Amino acid sequence: MSESRYVYGPVPSRRLGMSLGVSPIPKKTCNYSCIYCQLGRTDKMVYTREMFTKVSDILDEFDSTKGSVNEFDAVTVVGEGEPTLYLGLGKLIRGLKDRTDKPVAVITNGALLFDPEVREELMAADIVMPSADAWDEESFRSINRPVGLLRYKQVRDGLVDFSKSYRGQLWLEIMLMKGINDSPEAFGRYKELLKELNYDRLYLNTPVRPPAEDFVRFLERDDMERAEEVLGGMSIDLLVSEGFQSVVEDDLEAVIGIIKRHPMNRFEIEGFLANRGTKDIGLLLDIMKNDERVDVVHYKGIDTFRLK
Repeated sequence: MSESRYVYGPVPSRRLGMSLGVSPIPKKTCNYSCIYCQLGRTDKMVYTREMFTKVSDILDEFDSTKGSVNEFDAVTVVGEGEPTLYLGLGKLIRGLKDRTDKPVAVITNGALLFDPEVREELMAADIVMPSADAWDEESFRSINRPVGLLRYKQVRDGLVDFSKSYRGQLWLEIMLMKGINDSPEAFGRYKELLKELNYDRLYLNTPVRPPAEDFVRFLERDDMERAEEVLGGMSIDLLVSEGFQSVVEDDLEAVIGIIKRHPMNRFEIEGFLANRGTKDIGLLLDIMKNDERVDVVHYKGIDTFRLK
């Protein structure tokens, strides 16, 4: 396969094992521009759901890809933007379910869970993984930086309503950042929110890859352990360094196809290329550093590659 338009991986997921990714959204199209986003700042802020591409085109690529990859543990709808903005999401989830016996998960910022149609479409998924980073309008604006029409109360109410009606696995995630939402007051507000929700797991994360804004700082291990004790969640802030796969034949384009949706650090790229039998990995890394499509960010002492 020369190019992967909608389906990528499998990539290692800290929650789902080896995940075959499905991306129904154009690059950096979202209703948030979160300060911690690993893809960088959102290019296209949108509020209205759209049929960005035909469901059949995505499913056709899924059919041609799944037989060419090694074993995977789950199918994850996420990709390059907010998947609930895709108007064909419900049909896509059902189509994927018809094509695999692996669990189908949707990673979402949860912004549109107030929409009854979105909630109904997500009912078909085995796992829904929404974010819950804010506790009031001020924190919502400063952390998630939503498109202007969204308000915290409708987002919170939508998450609460969905949590009480959804029958699959609901896995929440809170992204914790030093000096932004790691105070005792913030933890107290999170605990109030969690009491309102029915959920199966709570994951606590901190930026392990370069965030959209350089003022964002990750929490050290001791601080994450304190958060686990207070909030009762599970920390997933460990780096994944191997396991990436691609059916794209060209080595450079294979890496580009992954970092378009999932930034990779230098060691992850080296491991990926070594498994593919690439002869001159150093040369390819140099080519990537000079590729106008690629943004190289030095973060936590490591070069991380993501698409501009």
